[in-house]
Amino acid sequence: MSIQLLRRLMMAALVAMLVSGLAACGNDDDQGPAEEAGESVDESMESAGESMEEMGENIEESAEE
Repeated sequence: MSIQLLRRLMMAALVAMLVSGLAACGNDDDQGPAEEAGESVDESMESAGESMEEMGENIEESAEE
């Protein structure tokens, strides 16, 4: 298994855990400042994961050329 694939799988697992943790928190109407901060962190992590995937794909494409 390649290192890049392993990294992608780990990032996907991390994002899935964070999202499932948010889903278990309950109603969106009762969000306090900590929950809003948590959502912001989750969105940032998801964005970082997507950026890492894109970077990995670009590296793979460059290596193939």
